[in-house]
Amino acid sequence: MAIRKKSNKNPPVLSHEFIVQNHADIVSCMAMIFLLGLMFEITAKAAVIFVTLQYNVTIPATEEQSSETISLYHYGIKDLATIFFYMLVAIIIHAIIQEYVLDKINRKMHFSKTKHSKFNESGQLSAFYLFSCVWGTSILVSENYISDPTSLWRDYPHTLIPFQMKFFYILQLAYWFHAFPELYFQKTKKEDIFRQIVYIGLYLFHIAGAYLLNLTHLGLVLLVLHYFVEFLFHISRLFYFSDERYQKGFSLWAVLFVLGRLLTLILSVLTFGFGLARAEDQQLNFSTGNFNILAVRISVLASICMAQAFMMWKFINFQLRRWREHSSSQPQSVKKKFVTPKGKTSRKDR
Repeated sequence: MAIRKKSNKNPPVLSHEFIVQNHADIVSCMAMIFLLGLMFEITAKAAVIFVTLQYNVTIPATEEQSSETISLYHYGIKDLATIFFYMLVAIIIHAIIQEYVLDKINRKMHFSKTKHSKFNESGQLSAFYLFSCVWGTSILVSENYISDPTSLWRDYPHTLIPFQMKFFYILQLAYWFHAFPELYFQKTKKEDIFRQIVYIGLYLFHIAGAYLLNLTHLGLVLLVLHYFVEFLFHISRLFYFSDERYQKGFSLWAVLFVLGRLLTLILSVLTFGFGLARAEDQQLNFSTGNFNILAVRISVLASICMAQAFMMWKFINFQLRRWREHSSSQPQSVKKKFVTPKGKTSRKDR
């Protein structure tokens, strides 16, 4: 999977520019090493840990439940190896989208440097959010989480999860971990690095928390809800860059953003304040994966509420900035209408 950026200059090998220009090729070679390891018996056992999901549990068939055996998964330390491999895959896919889609559009549109970076960010995130929304929704439908809201807390702890659910969480963690090296590969500005690190850290903290605390059902619902709203924002920004008169998408996003925050809080309060609070087993047990105690419930709910408050604060600042820009542009347009006739009359007088 050779991905090379065209450049007239040949930077020194292993220099900063060399790594940035050829990072996709370097990472592709690293990923190929793990795939080639599957072909040889000596290295196959080690390579399998990186490429395939670990901690498989086979549940035999019963007459009451199903006629076929079911394969479920739980988490463990080996998941870090799998996350690392798919982090490499995410870097490769990121480079493919960047070079073969976004860069071609940028050349046609001739964006400024500021719009160029924002367009690339929205292009990458909109593709990821769309993919995650479609995949997450299919899991919700297949597992009947939408039709039965009590499944968010019923039979907790959810230590055993299906293949699709675990693979979804592995890829989510891999994608957001890949965002850290992308700050270097994309030459992110110093003033934007802290904002990006906070942004990435919040995703990793909450996704990993849902995964490790066996709250995968609730985490999946909240992720799909959040990703759908974020997808609308980034796709609206892409249309806005192509035509600045396009504002309808932002209006729809503003409404759904507030509704999404409210729905997130409602589902969280129902799960922790109503469902898990009434569970019979409320003792901390690491062996069974039960974290349903009062301190954990309050901590997780407070974390979710703080994240929603932080996003609402950013949302309000964003809307205020837009209103100021809109209000400041109106007087300038009015002034131009009055100044232009005066200029014409002065020329005639001359």
